Amino acid sequence: MITRIFDILNQYQTIYRLDDALAFKKAPGKWVKYSGDEYIEHVNNISCGLLHLGFKPGDRIAIICNNRPEWNFCDMGMAQIGVSSVPIYPTISTAEYEYILNHSAPNMLLVSDKLLLEKLRPLVKNSPSIQHLYTFNQIEGEHNWKEIAVAGKDHAAEYMPQVREIKDSIRPDDLFTIIYTSGTTGTPKGVMLSHHNLITNIKQTALRNHIPAGGRALSFLPISHIYERMMNYHFQYKGYSLYYAENMGAIMENIKEVKPHIFTTVPRLLERIYAGLIDKGKELKGIKKLLFQNAIDVAIRYNPRKKMSLWYCIKFMMARWLVFPKWVEVLGRDVRIIVSGGAPLQTRLSHLFTAIGIDLLEGYGLTETSPVIAVSDLRKGKLKSGTVGHVLDGLDVKLAEDGEILCKGYNIMLGYYKDAEMTAQVIDKDGYFHTGDIGSFDSEGFLTITDRKKEIFKLSNGKYVAPQTIENRLKESFFVDQAIVIGENQKFASALISPDFSQLHKWSFEMGIKFDNNADLLRNVEVINLFQNEVTKINKNVGHTEQIKRFRLIPEEWNTQTGELSATLKLKRKFLLEKYAAVIDEIYFRD
Repeated sequence: MITRIFDILNQYQTIYRLDDALAFKKAPGKWVKYSGDEYIEHVNNISCGLLHLGFKPGDRIAIICNNRPEWNFCDMGMAQIGVSSVPIYPTISTAEYEYILNHSAPNMLLVSDKLLLEKLRPLVKNSPSIQHLYTFNQIEGEHNWKEIAVAGKDHAAEYMPQVREIKDSIRPDDLFTIIYTSGTTGTPKGVMLSHHNLITNIKQTALRNHIPAGGRALSFLPISHIYERMMNYHFQYKGYSLYYAENMGAIMENIKEVKPHIFTTVPRLLERIYAGLIDKGKELKGIKKLLFQNAIDVAIRYNPRKKMSLWYCIKFMMARWLVFPKWVEVLGRDVRIIVSGGAPLQTRLSHLFTAIGIDLLEGYGLTETSPVIAVSDLRKGKLKSGTVGHVLDGLDVKLAEDGEILCKGYNIMLGYYKDAEMTAQVIDKDGYFHTGDIGSFDSEGFLTITDRKKEIFKLSNGKYVAPQTIENRLKESFFVDQAIVIGENQKFASALISPDFSQLHKWSFEMGIKFDNNADLLRNVEVINLFQNEVTKINKNVGHTEQIKRFRLIPEEWNTQTGELSATLKLKRKFLLEKYAAVIDEIYFRD
């Protein structure tokens, strides 16, 4: 009976006999694999080692690390003895680190590498709760995680009975982890999740995945985020071999090596894959170019729920026979499912991947909902592009009068750590969690997310604008990397656009445009006209109120390191509005 996270490990002994339960790539290019038995042994050693160090149920350990098997060893090792994990993104700001470490008050800090250690060392000195500091990489003069495991192994006879006793005492509703939200709108909040929150989410999402035990999964999104973390447990629950990619830059290479059947991603990566595909198509000549253009055309219009013309079907079969196999080769012939979450997915991407034979599942949820509320369902063909699928079985989801999605059920968090007041603001007296997202259900029960409630703004004429939908359409352009739609209390909506400079540079060279730097390039009249044409295309497909009347091109790329994007790649609107206040003033007060 699997009711707590660490119960998943039992299946490695009773059902799944995997030689590669966990794997990661270690220089110079060798994949290091751990069997299910080795996984369990490491977990037990960590549990015993932590008890030897004096840890007890209720303590907390912060982990700041890239995806790697050691993460799992420590995560499960803590869980078995009732120690709560506090995963923290490796890429957040020093101020966010300081807040989270002070607020969560962990007893130990586990960090991955020397660069991160040096960044955190001053904060550790000012955090009185941190009694122990260990690293995953071998760093001279620092304690290494293996010391905990070795101590645990040496004292297993003494501590394993205690481990078993604590495990037996842990209830499904007990606190399992504290995950801090990315703080796009303010101070991060510590979301408290129980074993039951996650286990029920795992079991329900597993029903919508048809890949049998023995499959391979590739993981590259930050495991410190609830989305990837739950899916990691999901993969283990289903009996998949879990491979960790080297880094974001090596994903395509790792896909070719691992040949995964499933992986999770965010829309931005799929957008880049699509852009790369289009780039290769531009290099083709003659009949090959015509076949490629036909394939793109039929793929982005593919909709198995809609009856298509005979001519379309003929063109589609040509593409499936002559072109699609080459595209599948890029992603690996074994890929059957890609799960997308974290942000809205462009419909054309859903159509394209489904057309070439890969089920692209879109889901929706929040950290506070463990995380999934709804996701596409492969049973009975319950897939519909442009939606996030059906609500998970057993959840009570309804829409408030203003369209806000309210959720009640097994996936709702225990509350915010040390913040009962904020908890009461988001979970009402009837037990419904107020998501802050606006959505709608169609006649078939498919859920569509419209926007964030707090991000919808009102123009001075009283009309409302939902910026996410427009931003997503802007990003369909090959020349747009990121965009933010603005205009609260103004006469019209405008946009700040951060171009996709790799695409823009290629176009500029083809056009013979010379420039010294990005700022110089964005002042060029031809470049401005290029983006004006892209904005005009968008404006034709939105209501008059939502049309972008003015825009400004931003010479900087937005990312997590410079603060414009959260760790989950969402826009930090408050930060952007403050950073570009002068540009925004110029838009609205130039006349």
